[in-house]
Amino acid sequence: MKNDPALFSATELLGAYQKKTLSPVEVTKATLARIEKFNPKFNAFRLVDAEKALADAKASEERWIKGEPAGLVDGVPSTIKDLVDTIGWSTRRGTLTTSDNGTWENDAPLVARLRENGAVLLGKTTTPEFGWKGVTDSPLTGITRNPWNPEKTPGGSSGGAAAAAAACLGALHHGSDGGGSIRMPSGYTGIYGLKPTFGRVPTWPASGFGTLSHQGPMTRTVSDAALMLTVMAQTDSRDWYALPASETNWSSYVTKSVKGWKIAFSHDLGHAKVDPEIASLVKAAANTFASLGAHVEEVDPGLGDQHDLFKTFWYTGAARLQKTMTPDELDQLDPGFRDVGREGSEIHLNQYLDAVSERELAGTKLNTFFDNYDLLLTPTLPITAFDAGTEVPTGSGMDRWTRWTPFSYPFNLGRHPAASIPCGLCSNGLPAGLQIVGPMNCDGQVLAASAAYEATNPIRMPSLED
Repeated sequence: MKNDPALFSATELLGAYQKKTLSPVEVTKATLARIEKFNPKFNAFRLVDAEKALADAKASEERWIKGEPAGLVDGVPSTIKDLVDTIGWSTRRGTLTTSDNGTWENDAPLVARLRENGAVLLGKTTTPEFGWKGVTDSPLTGITRNPWNPEKTPGGSSGGAAAAAAACLGALHHGSDGGGSIRMPSGYTGIYGLKPTFGRVPTWPASGFGTLSHQGPMTRTVSDAALMLTVMAQTDSRDWYALPASETNWSSYVTKSVKGWKIAFSHDLGHAKVDPEIASLVKAAANTFASLGAHVEEVDPGLGDQHDLFKTFWYTGAARLQKTMTPDELDQLDPGFRDVGREGSEIHLNQYLDAVSERELAGTKLNTFFDNYDLLLTPTLPITAFDAGTEVPTGSGMDRWTRWTPFSYPFNLGRHPAASIPCGLCSNGLPAGLQIVGPMNCDGQVLAASAAYEATNPIRMPSLED
């Protein structure tokens, strides 16, 4: 039995509010107390606004008393990654080159939808500078840590959101993913994270990393992610890349069966080296789908190593973010981010246009692959979480974070929906993740498969009370 209201999922909270066995004020107070207790250890938040959260919770409580909730997540404690705009809160993006000064009069589309649906916004979670790397530390906020082992990284760039979710510091957490930044930290912290199809969740202002970047939910259950996606995916005219408006209730997919589905499984995408323990756990997870009635076939999707292709887009994005900075501002940057931007500035137009053509071909290949399969399963990551405060594992010989995440960025380049769900613990006590990838616009299939797997392998969080 759960004694702490902060441990309840969003769907559990909504049920308790309806029955009047819990109130949003009670839950928000419990969550804020838990943040006060554990955030100093994990550094998941850049900003916590307890006063505003409690005021919003009180307003929510009054609506529930009247039986008139404002929307789908009324009274649910939620967080926003500090890369998107929020009314009344500064957006610092993990960098000393920004300031708290300003009026902060706009909500990003997803923030506006959460607010309209009654979410209690707790604060903003940490990110590396401009979300540039797959771990979470920055000149502004320092090092964010993994609740499974504070000596280890939670991954990134949505590492603050992942740490908050794993430590039960809120029920719903926004993340963004330009090369794995939802799925990598979800994999390292043992939570559920979904990168929807590109354009599913409207974005404004546009990301500096362009059409690689997706917005999505990070939660402790698949049902919560489906609920949050239903809210976040509501239309907003400010994003001209956004998919057409849809009334889809993504929660309707979490009860669907995978029986009869044709599912591809690749343990290495034809080229990646994977820790044997992780490979074994992911193979067992793939076999679970066979036991659920799906036809699982081990195949190489033929994508090849897309590291250098992704690097072209990512590094030019970094250069673009830095091009208007003064010399003093450039000196304040994370040295790794500065180096990546400098290298990106040396990529010529013809090189970039060649990369665009290569991306188009790769995306077409992936689309035609899914003509024959309902899903693709892979590891989320080839290794477990390594030491916090480092970009790559010590002694690995790797130059950048992109070397240890070969399974994530191909699906940013392709723009396909992809999720990470925990599939067990390795002998070092750290989570391993299963990645579930779907065809374009088939977010519901990813959610359905995720929920089917979760039903046989419930997600559990680290015990922080021991």
